[in-house]
Order: sequence, then structure tokens, then C-alpha cells
Amino acid sequence: MRDDDTPHEKAGDATGAEAGTPPARPSTGARRNPASADAIRQAAADILAEDGYARFSIEAVARRARAGKPTIYRWWPSKAALLLDVYHRQKHGVVAPDTGDLVEDLTAFLDSLFRHWRDTPTGPVFRSVIAEAQSEESAAEALGAYMEERFAQSSQMIERARRRGEIAAHVDPRLAIELVVSFAWCRLLTGRLDMETAAVRAAVCLFVDGWRAAPARPA
Repeated sequence: MRDDDTPHEKAGDATGAEAGTPPARPSTGARRNPASADAIRQAAADILAEDGYARFSIEAVARRARAGKPTIYRWWPSKAALLLDVYHRQKHGVVAPDTGDLVEDLTAFLDSLFRHWRDTPTGPVFRSVIAEAQSEESAAEALGAYMEERFAQSSQMIERARRRGEIAAHVDPRLAIELVVSFAWCRLLTGRLDMETAAVRAAVCLFVDGWRAAPARPA
């Protein structure tokens, strides 16, 4: 984390109060002011688009949004938490369908996710957050919390298939979707997002065929 990103600041060190800058937006304390929160998210998105992840900082966001750094850290406990909030709000077009066929559901899910990462700036941003999480505890915590929310949502595709009897009753939907997402992360981190739909479907079939089998007997 950059030196200017530390949340431990003196109360008077609000960026908007610096000489020559516009006055800071009013804060409502721990409860987010919707207008201020939206301005902060937009400032973060603009900085990412213009300067990229490497030059992104809370100080730059505070200056552009006319918000105090302590206010930002009160609402988002780390830089990674703010980035993941912005990232999720930009995840347009990523689907978790309910077609009645798990292979088709997961194929559409991965196809749309790969396309989103490949064709928008969000792919490099998310890859950078994953990389930072390897050495920065606050980033790891933010990423872990975000992924728990996403697993809970996406695992519903597998839960529905289990209720339909399409896969074996012993399959854990939470663990199963983590396997699928791990495959997606591997493709993201190694720059291999240009899979054809047929190739995505073939990979999905490897997962689903295994989930249809009876549980392995203990040795």
C-alpha cells in the first residue's frame, strides 16, 4: 500500500481542506451519504480509466471527489474494498442464468465473465486486486469478503441443478462453484481469456460429469 493510502491520519488531515482545493462534501459519519458515496465511486472509476491501477490512490480519489480521506476509509476500510465496489458496479453483462441445464448455465456464466474481463478495463483491475491480496492483508480481507458474496450468489446455479436431480445429492454447491471460479481466475491471471464457447462448454462438462458420479468410497 502506498504511504498516502494509510487510514491512520490525524482528524484534520482531510484532503479537501488543503489550500486551493474546493471544500469537502458534507459527511454523515459512518452512514454513507448517497451523493458523496456516488461521487467517490465515480472519482475512483475515472482515475482507474485515466491512470490505471498502478497510479490509483485514496488521496487522488479524495481530491477528485472533494471528500476527506478519513471519510473514504470510514466507508471503505481499504483501497481494495473501494476498488472491488467499483469493479462490481461495472460488471454489466455477466450472467448467472437459469436455463434448466447446468452445463448451459455455467457455459453462459463463464463465457460472459471472460468477455467482460477481456473487453473492459475491469479485467486488469481485478487481476491487480488479486495480486495485491498476496502481500497486503487488507486487500486479502476485502477480496475474501467479496468472493464470499459472489460464491453465495453464483452457487445457486449448482443448487438448482442438485434439486433437479441433474447432479449427485452429495455435491456441495459452494465448493463446486469455487472450483469453477478458480478455473476462471487461472485463465484471467495467465492472460488466456480468448476461449471459444465450445471450449468453455467442454471445460464445464468436465466439472459437471464429475458431479454426476457417485461419491468416491473411502479407502
